[in-house]
Amino acid sequence: MTTRKALLASAAAAALFSQSATAQGFDLGEIVVSGGFNPVDAQSYGRSASVVTGEEIETRGITTVQDALRALPGVAVSSQGNSLTQVRIRGGEANHTLILIDGVEAGGDGEYILSGLETLNVERIEVLRGPQSVFYGSNASAGVINIITDKGAEGTEARTRVEVGAGHTASATVSARGARGGLSFSLSDTYDEGWDFSGAEGEKDSTRRQTVLLSADVAPVEGLTFGLDLRSSTQEYDYDGNDGSATSPGGYVVDDPAPFSDRDEITGRLFAEYEMLDGRLVHRLDWQLTENEQSFSGGAPTETRSEALKYRLTYGLDGAVASAGQTVTVFFEDAEDSSSSNPAFDRETTSYALEYQGSFDNGLTVQAGVRHDDNSVFEDATTWVLSGAYALESGVRLHASAGTGVVNPSYLELYGGFGFTGNPNLEPERNRSWDIGVEVPFAQGRGVVDLTYFDETLEDEITTTAASSYENQSGESTRRGVELDGSWAATEALDLRAAYTWLEAENPDGSVEIRRPEHELLLGATMQAFDGRGSVSADIRHVAGNFDTQFFGAFATRELPDYTTVDVAARYAIDDTFTLTGRVENLFDSEAVDSWGYVGRPRTAYVGLDATF
Repeated sequence: MTTRKALLASAAAAALFSQSATAQGFDLGEIVVSGGFNPVDAQSYGRSASVVTGEEIETRGITTVQDALRALPGVAVSSQGNSLTQVRIRGGEANHTLILIDGVEAGGDGEYILSGLETLNVERIEVLRGPQSVFYGSNASAGVINIITDKGAEGTEARTRVEVGAGHTASATVSARGARGGLSFSLSDTYDEGWDFSGAEGEKDSTRRQTVLLSADVAPVEGLTFGLDLRSSTQEYDYDGNDGSATSPGGYVVDDPAPFSDRDEITGRLFAEYEMLDGRLVHRLDWQLTENEQSFSGGAPTETRSEALKYRLTYGLDGAVASAGQTVTVFFEDAEDSSSSNPAFDRETTSYALEYQGSFDNGLTVQAGVRHDDNSVFEDATTWVLSGAYALESGVRLHASAGTGVVNPSYLELYGGFGFTGNPNLEPERNRSWDIGVEVPFAQGRGVVDLTYFDETLEDEITTTAASSYENQSGESTRRGVELDGSWAATEALDLRAAYTWLEAENPDGSVEIRRPEHELLLGATMQAFDGRGSVSADIRHVAGNFDTQFFGAFATRELPDYTTVDVAARYAIDDTFTLTGRVENLFDSEAVDSWGYVGRPRTAYVGLDATF
């Protein structure tokens, strides 16, 4: 309990206002910031989670968020070229995973398509597996990914990155932080020249993304904090057409220089937090906005907008919230969303939730929560979660959780568009889940292995019909599997890592769910080199048992070829300011295919220069 109190006190003192803050001099590495309505000590967290730190991202030469996710257990990342990347957790659909940027929903209605999210200013990426709807509402049925940006350490700092290869990346971030708050600003311009997804060695399908981020916080008096996060991103990307009359995968994707898409994103929030009763009672008020606008080949754009007002009250049962072993949180949210594709059908949801967090001297920790969503358009939903962890004196940690999640129908599914007829009678999809696992340290604490078994059941899964509409499937879609995550500091200079996922995901009729590999294995190593001035890193990723729909000929579900890729990266500190970087993706030029007909990226090399002032 002492460790938990100290970590939570550090997080609260640094930034009471923000689940995403990483304030002056405090290390959030041992806290799952997104694990509930309040941060949770990682050793107390009973649910399955992974954290990719900014240091790991830098050392391994990871430049995009989607590449950081590929190495994690329970996470399946599939791409159709470099402009459309989907993420599925534990066999759920892509829109069953909620993606947040600094705690704010990205993308709006339906799933968020990952493409070109740069990592220079990423402090950490948290991946929570299993239903998270109690804390985050709809679309968090299978899990949550929270991309947390760096708010800067105490003092003034500036960092830049320039990289060239198959395109270029130019990024810069500057921050200033003092005793009463801080300000950070970053911008990036990324151009990926791409490749020909059809494999015909024709026109390359490129992507260009420009992003601006601004974050600020101030504590004018003790116990009161105000702040904001603003993000604006614009993107233009090329894509190819499809031929449904093709007779082979090679003919399905048609090289076409004409199609392109423009996408504009805006996310933001304003927040305030106030302590009372010597910190025993903490109020937090959040206003969040997500706007997304997308057009195709110069056509009229579709605009989606979601807005939410959230209030959270946390009470420390045995002391100030920042140091309490037990807390109770009451939560209220009023949210509404709209889409220009169906302007007459705005939706509103009012939510109420309750959470308990408890940590006890015997090594037991418990988290429990319940939430009710009052929906204006479709059926109301009640979700719950219960989890616990128990630390043995040997260092072995047992953890388990159970809960439910919900995914509301999208505007497209309810009201139609893009050639599909909507179904306003659709019900939300509902997921129930449980998992159990054990974390075992070894080699005198220099290594750790975490093994988790999970079982999830999805009811009322929404699917397309032969008449180009949507319906809730009868019966249950099942997902079960095993997640293995391990790391080992083999020597002072060599770190090893491994991740493995076995997944069985089936539709109610017993057919396999597509784009969810049965087996994914990652083996990686990072070695300090150049007398401590740099490092060399390598990752081997193997994917097997992946299926996809053949959208031509028989339109049947077919198994994709297994593949193995190798990525390598190196860093060398020229001096205290400049660091030379280099990396090669798909070193052995393997044919890595995630979707029928779409050729994966060939071997590509990059060289760059990082600077810190």
